[in-house]
Amino acid sequence: MQKLFNRFIKINAFILIAMTTANKTQGQEVGRYANVNGIKMYYEIHGSGQPLVLIHGGGSTIQTSFGKIMPMFAKTHKVIAIELQAHGHTSNRNAPTSFEQDADDVAELLKQLNITGADILGFSNGGNTAMQIAIRHPERVRKLILASAFYKREGMYSWFWDGMQHAKLEQMPQLYQDAYLSIPGNTQAGLQSMHDNDAGRMQTFVDWKDSDISSIQAPTLVIVGDQDVVRPEHAVEMYRLLPHGRLSIFPDTHGSYMGEAMSPNPDSKVPELFVAMLEEYMAAPMPGAK
Repeated sequence: MQKLFNRFIKINAFILIAMTTANKTQGQEVGRYANVNGIKMYYEIHGSGQPLVLIHGGGSTIQTSFGKIMPMFAKTHKVIAIELQAHGHTSNRNAPTSFEQDADDVAELLKQLNITGADILGFSNGGNTAMQIAIRHPERVRKLILASAFYKREGMYSWFWDGMQHAKLEQMPQLYQDAYLSIPGNTQAGLQSMHDNDAGRMQTFVDWKDSDISSIQAPTLVIVGDQDVVRPEHAVEMYRLLPHGRLSIFPDTHGSYMGEAMSPNPDSKVPELFVAMLEEYMAAPMPGAK
C-alpha cells in the first residue's frame, strides 16, 4: 500500500481547504443526518433537478472525493452526497463494513428521501457500493457511473494487494487523516477504526460473479485512468459484461480525472471535461426510449 500512497501524495493540505470553499459558493452548508439501519448517516443536498447521488471512496469524505466537481453538478442536478459507515460525519456500527451493507444503507436513505431512479456516481470503493445498489436495489437507480471500481481481485494490480495485507494507519495519506479529524467529534480511535474496517474489507474481498455484473440493467458508464489502481483491462471486462455498458479511459491516475483530493495537478482542466462528459451521458435518452 505504501507504493500506492507514494504515487499519489503530491499535493498539500491547502487543496482540501480550497475545495471546501468552492463547495460553499453554491450556498450555505446543507449537511443533514438520517437514522439508517442503526447508524446516523450524514448527507448533503445541493442544487435541484434530476437526483445525482455521490458515493465517496474508501477512507474518504464527501469533500476529499467530490469537493471539486460537486459545485459543477449542483448547477444542473439535485446532488445528494453521502458519507458511508464510519466515514466523515457518519457514525459506526458494531459490525464490519461491507459493500452490501453500504448499498443497503444508501438505498434506505434514498427510500426515506422518497427518491427512486437516481443517477449514481460511485468512486473507487464507492463504485463497488454503487454496483451493489444496482444489484440489490435496482429501483433506486436510473443511470450508474462507476469510477475506478472493480469486482474481481485480478482487477487491481498485485502490488496493491501485497501492500494491503500489511496496511497500517501511518501509511494512510495525511490529507485523509486530517480531513477526518477536522470534523467535530471525530477522534483518533474513530480514525483507526475506519482504517481497520476499510483494510479488512479489502483483505477479505472475494470475487463477485460475472453474472452479478451482467444482471445490472441500468445504463452504466465505466470510467478508469490509464495509470489507475484498477487495471484498464478490467474496466474493459466490466464494460463488456454490462447489458447497457459504456466505457471511458482517461490519461490519468486514481480519481485525478475528477479532481479527487490526492490529484497531482490541482489546476487541471480535466475535471471540467469529466463533468461535461457525465452531464451529456446522463442527459442522453434511456435505452429503448422513443
